[in-house]
Amino acid sequence: MKEKAIEQKLVMAVKQHGGICPKFTSPGFDGMPDRLVLLPFGKFAFVEVKAQGEKPRPLQLARHGMLQRIGFRVFVLDDEEQIEGIIREIGGDAL
Repeated sequence: MKEKAIEQKLVMAVKQHGGICPKFTSPGFDGMPDRLVLLPFGKFAFVEVKAQGEKPRPLQLARHGMLQRIGFRVFVLDDEEQIEGIIREIGGDAL
């Protein structure tokens, strides 16, 4: 499945859980994750979306590590079957 299709499914699923999933852009700071997942009750994470079977580039992995070291959750999504699990892990089942 293509990255764009997986990304659209993520956005729709987050919306169904009462949240929003804006595209995240960071000019001048390459390698940041693609999406913010913002769920009710202040639940938050970054999600890097990839086409099925693809892996993050080295710079992306470095940014993920940086974010994790300062306490943020970062998920890599490359299969639509992972979406509900990611949302639950972020805290989407707290509704």
